[in-house]
Amino acid sequence: MKTISTVFLQAVVVLIGILALVILIRVPLTEGRATNLDLFSIYTDPFILYGYAASIAFFVALYKAFRLLGYIGQNKIFSPESVKALKGIKFCAIILGTLIVAAGVYIKIFHSKEDDPAGFLAICIVTTFVSIVVATATAIFEKLLQNAIDMKSENDLTI
Repeated sequence: MKTISTVFLQAVVVLIGILALVILIRVPLTEGRATNLDLFSIYTDPFILYGYAASIAFFVALYKAFRLLGYIGQNKIFSPESVKALKGIKFCAIILGTLIVAAGVYIKIFHSKEDDPAGFLAICIVTTFVSIVVATATAIFEKLLQNAIDMKSENDLTI
């Protein structure tokens, strides 16, 4: 039963990655100012390229989550590799949150006066909050797991 649930969660992580990739490819084509542009101009827009560069941290975190679920499926949850995967997810969440804040600040400062960036800034605030929550929860789980590994190694040494 345990392996079925971890395989299911790994499949969910893969589906999230595929959905994010489809969104990254499809959304620039539906953007309002992209109607009069060719494909090369759409995908070489500096802000679109910044979004692609920032998404690297998201995909690395998904990969680390996939690996962590693999460790859980192999009953290796109390291992240094699991702590390392959690630490990687934490750093990716912090990096992603920082990059989103930088994008929001850039849009706030340099947006056209005819545009209203409120919607974009609201999305930036929500996604930054989500990445902060993920980083905090991952840091807590990392600390708990490290303490559990330390207690397990102490118990192994006393016997």
